[in-house]
Formats: sequence, structure tokens, C-alpha cells
Amino acid sequence: MAQTGEVKVSERGQMAFPAQARHRWGLDDGGIIGWIDLGDAVLLVPGGIDELRQDLLAAADWDGARSGFGDPDLANQ
Repeated sequence: MAQTGEVKVSERGQMAFPAQARHRWGLDDGGIIGWIDLGDAVLLVPGGIDELRQDLLAAADWDGARSGFGDPDLANQ
């Protein structure tokens, strides 16, 4: 469900996060949003960067990586 919009950033760098996104991300009472500066864009991450890192590491195919994903030359690297 892609949504777009704009928010105004104050002189102090504050912005209001849209209510629709707060509800969907479970942030009605506040919470953590991580951010990643991509150079020409900023990626917002619900739950923060540490939670994202843990999710990615838990979902990784470590056995596939050790076997080179079917490529014997890659497996020896």
C-alpha cells in the first residue's frame, strides 16, 4: 500500500509523522523510527535500525551462503 505526501520540517528539524502511517506502524502512542540517508532520499524504518538488522539477520540464508548458493567457486570465497 504505497502512500505519498509531504510534511513540513521546522527550523529545529522536527516534523509531524502522518496519522495514517502512525496507525499502520503501531505508533499511536509514540515509538522508534529509524532512518537511513541514501544520499538523495531518506528511508524511514518502523521499529528502528537495530530491529531491522535483527530481522534481516534472522531471515538470511546462511546455509545457502556457506554453499555458495550452488556456485562451487563462490563457496570457496
